[in-house]
Amino acid sequence: MTQIANDTDFRTAIESLDFNRQRIVAGLFVKNVLGLCDDERIAGVIGVATSTSASADELASALKTARAATIDCHTRCGSEGDWQAQAGYFVARAATAAVSPESQSKGGGPAWQAAMSSRMARTSQQIDAEDVSASDESEQQYKILSDYLNL
Repeated sequence: MTQIANDTDFRTAIESLDFNRQRIVAGLFVKNVLGLCDDERIAGVIGVATSTSASADELASALKTARAATIDCHTRCGSEGDWQAQAGYFVARAATAAVSPESQSKGGGPAWQAAMSSRMARTSQQIDAEDVSASDESEQQYKILSDYLNL
């Protein structure tokens, strides 16, 4: 039984996954912060990301949708520093990472990129709420990954 307890184990476990399993885990990370984004398109993107039978066409379409949502969310952030809008932007970025093809995947792969953007989304939400006591997103991600690996 795998139990992830720190970022070193977290990253090692992610790197051990093949690309499709990383995509699914990335989707699970985004699903955990989905409520921080009010763009309804992201839920559909995550549905594709977490599907074990997603086709290349479905993934390509989801990527276009995620990119469009990312741009729209970024525009809503504005120059005033709207932290809640910023959280939505990071959720959209995480969703984009989850459905990006392997050839366009950034360092650490889709699961790592989605995890980092999801953490930024949670941090933005905590700043907006002035809530320093909120749970740590990384701890929740450790549990999500541990649960996935123990299926």
